[in-house]
Amino acid sequence: MSDVIIALGALALLIVAAYRGQSVILFAPIAALLAVLLTDAAATPAVFSELFMGRMVSFLKLYLPVFLLGALFGKLIEISGFSAALVSATMRMMGPSRAIPALVFVCALLTYGGVSLFVVVFAAYPFAAGMFRRANIPKRLIPGAIALGAFTFTMDCLPGTPQIQNIIPTAYFGTTTWAAPILGGIGGLFILTFGLAYLEHARRRALRDHEGYGENHINEPVQVDAASSVHPLVAFMPLLVVAVVNLVLSKCIPVLFSTTLVTNLPGLEAPLTTNVRSMTAIWAVEGALLAGIATVFGLAFVPLVRAFTQQAKNAVSGALLASINTASEYGFGAVIAALPGFLLIRSSLEAIPHPLVNEAVTVTTLAGMTGSASGGLSIALAAMSEQFLRAAQSAGISPEVLHRVASMASGGMDTLPHNGAVITLLAVTGLTHRQAYRDIFAITCIKTLAVFFVIAVYVSTGIS
Repeated sequence: MSDVIIALGALALLIVAAYRGQSVILFAPIAALLAVLLTDAAATPAVFSELFMGRMVSFLKLYLPVFLLGALFGKLIEISGFSAALVSATMRMMGPSRAIPALVFVCALLTYGGVSLFVVVFAAYPFAAGMFRRANIPKRLIPGAIALGAFTFTMDCLPGTPQIQNIIPTAYFGTTTWAAPILGGIGGLFILTFGLAYLEHARRRALRDHEGYGENHINEPVQVDAASSVHPLVAFMPLLVVAVVNLVLSKCIPVLFSTTLVTNLPGLEAPLTTNVRSMTAIWAVEGALLAGIATVFGLAFVPLVRAFTQQAKNAVSGALLASINTASEYGFGAVIAALPGFLLIRSSLEAIPHPLVNEAVTVTTLAGMTGSASGGLSIALAAMSEQFLRAAQSAGISPEVLHRVASMASGGMDTLPHNGAVITLLAVTGLTHRQAYRDIFAITCIKTLAVFFVIAVYVSTGIS
């Protein structure tokens, strides 16, 4: 029991620190190493150097270019005036009261198109800030709306979504990303309906309280009034290019390269060996962002050249902070997953009788503890996928249903305050947990309930 308390105590410490606005870069290693110190003091130095820092560096190795390119792309959309043009067009079409569903739609379109949710945050924020400012909707509602559009139904519910949370189960269950399309659609509709209802209620409550966009915010986008000179279709073109190029590269890279790419340059002591399959999604996103950046430059060269130097520095600074925050979380999750208390919690979850409920609770619990949907999903399926399959086969449940439930559950309680995507979202928008996390948590609860709603639908109807 003491081992479980240690693991949960480390998690609680980091959640409280994050919520109170403390630096996760500082407190993630402190919380992780305190847990190791109380478990096996002699292992603390090695765990810090090899496990925590090793995982943190491996995250940056893979994703730092994505953060940098995503931040630069978002900044160019902002200073080119494209964001202002899109805001003006949306306000004309939908009206001020529909700024929230408009933002959710934009985020959903990008995420379902294959753009990484981290990139969506950078690309959507200038658009969101301008739209909410004009509609006089509190800025604190932006993270909740972006979370609904990017972190929920398009991440792991809708069939065919190219996000990693929908890809991981295919390796364990022998399924495709289109598994259980009806159940996934029902779950997505549940989340979208109740998520929009909650955010609309929050908007109306703020209106009653005479709460507007607010003043003295930080990380505010550059206000460019280019709506009259930029056609909204032109402004939307870079976003479309990112989605399309990402999709095309995702299909073409595995065809153009063999499974293993061997690079042998004269100055190398040994050839570089790259697993193309594991890098396809990252290369596709990076290529798509480069294409999007080139498109913005091609369409708005003059205004970009004037402001590029300083604004690029701002984008790089923001990207570095967001990426290191998230990498610290990644290292924390790796340390917690190695503790005996975590293993005890994982083992105790095996006692839940119904296969789908067992799977859903296990995956969402591990995702919550590690602060990562993909991390919790990978840990759960690596350890228990065969058990899930045997139990499901005995109950007459198809692997496709297991896939959809596991995928949806990974995006349940993962977005607790210490989640890397949440921290990135708040850092980019210039808000704190105190200001904006309440609405993100409401979306988290709706997302978690959707998993069990889908299970209930399947049990009562048998549709998948």
